[in-house]
Amino acid sequence: MPLEEATAETPGYRSPPSNLEAEQALLGALLVNNEAASLVSAFLLPEHFFLPVHGRIYDAVLRMIERGQIANPVTLKHFFERDEALEEAGGGQYLARLAGSAVTVINAEHYGRAIHDLAMRRALVSIGEVVVNDAYDGPLDQPAAEQIEEAEHRLYQLAEDGRVDPGGQQFAGPLTSAVEMIQQAYKRDSRLTGAPTGFVDLDRLLGGLHASDLIIMAGRPGMGKTALATNIAFNAAKLYSPGGDGPDGKDASDGARVAFFSLEMSSEQLATRILAEQTEISSDRLRRGDVRDVDFDRIVQACRTMESLPLFIDDTPALTIAGLRARARRLKRRHGISLIVVDYLQLMRPTTSMRLNNRVQEVSEVTQGLKALAKDLDLPVLALAQLSRAVEQRDDKRPQLADLRESGSIEQDADVVMFIYREQYYLARKEPDEGTADHAEWQEKMESVHNKAEIIIAKQRHGPIGKVELFFNAMLTKFDNLDRIHEPADDPPF
Repeated sequence: MPLEEATAETPGYRSPPSNLEAEQALLGALLVNNEAASLVSAFLLPEHFFLPVHGRIYDAVLRMIERGQIANPVTLKHFFERDEALEEAGGGQYLARLAGSAVTVINAEHYGRAIHDLAMRRALVSIGEVVVNDAYDGPLDQPAAEQIEEAEHRLYQLAEDGRVDPGGQQFAGPLTSAVEMIQQAYKRDSRLTGAPTGFVDLDRLLGGLHASDLIIMAGRPGMGKTALATNIAFNAAKLYSPGGDGPDGKDASDGARVAFFSLEMSSEQLATRILAEQTEISSDRLRRGDVRDVDFDRIVQACRTMESLPLFIDDTPALTIAGLRARARRLKRRHGISLIVVDYLQLMRPTTSMRLNNRVQEVSEVTQGLKALAKDLDLPVLALAQLSRAVEQRDDKRPQLADLRESGSIEQDADVVMFIYREQYYLARKEPDEGTADHAEWQEKMESVHNKAEIIIAKQRHGPIGKVELFFNAMLTKFDNLDRIHEPADDPPF
């Protein structure tokens, strides 16, 4: 191809998206009428201006207004007497020209939004350049999937930072939403406002798992955290049925479509555990193939029931908070998930670009990310967490909020914190010698706590704290409701 043709077809240099006239017009409006600042200061920042000197003028205007002073070309002049960029543009005369090109206060917000939008476009261009350069020159030990997660994280951060907050809204809007939520709960047989756990006493105390909430379920190893999480996920998915009979056509189903992110166990191990719970054949026997012909019939029947459940399992190891957010958003978009379970919190990694040597700060970033995810997707996020060894040093092994491992931000960011405690687990390791009086007393205690588990609600923003008891089958690692008489479902749980 001749050089002339190549030159003609090659696109020339493209300047970044900007509109200097809009910037000048807005700054002029601010200098003429300081009240215009209230229309744009909530979303427009100095760095959103393309011309740096415009950003500095805007920042100076806002600072003077905050101090209760008038910002105009005369009062601002001394701020920029030594500003070389402004001197090149014309010095104090440039401020006067800006005031002369002012728009009306009514149009100031529209100009501000145009400037903000162009700033977001420039940020998009910058992200695109970084993505291209990383793809060409990225380190060999960084897989493409990790680069994609970083790019998704940058785009998500831009979307969050670039979101124009409309500010306060009239109380009628949230009030209507609250009434609709109550109406949906009324239409449900369970009378719950949130996704059900499948455990009667726990649902009574919590009212279900509420949208936009971060629920932390914590316990020491061996307490059954994963077992209870899989039970809740299975119960919610099993109870789900497309409704469409709620207010405004919203779903009034009793259950939920569940995404289970397992960072500890593989999807096959989780499936085996759930299969063991539903067939009442121990997972140990299933793994060893120690099953009879009659057991196969139960397995086939259980598989037919479970294969259509809206339960999605992701067993990607060492998942970052950005990666989990991207996967959850895709599942929400494609399958309409309404509950997320994460097993477990401390195995998650912070975003690659924010990895620190401080483990407390890393865990804080993960919990803040999970809470933001719950609010962004408007669904409950149930995250499992490990407790510190401080529990083992006390005579009373019941967990406390102070036992949450590695970060106080877990307690701070969570809307609900619940602990799993099984006294039988600890008593079984303190068996005295047989034939002694202590052994008889120990045996009596073991009988009183046999197959019982305590779920301790240590924090709840929307309701009371308290304790509920569940049945626990250690052979099947399955939790269930205790076999006892409950209050009528219509009675309030006072």
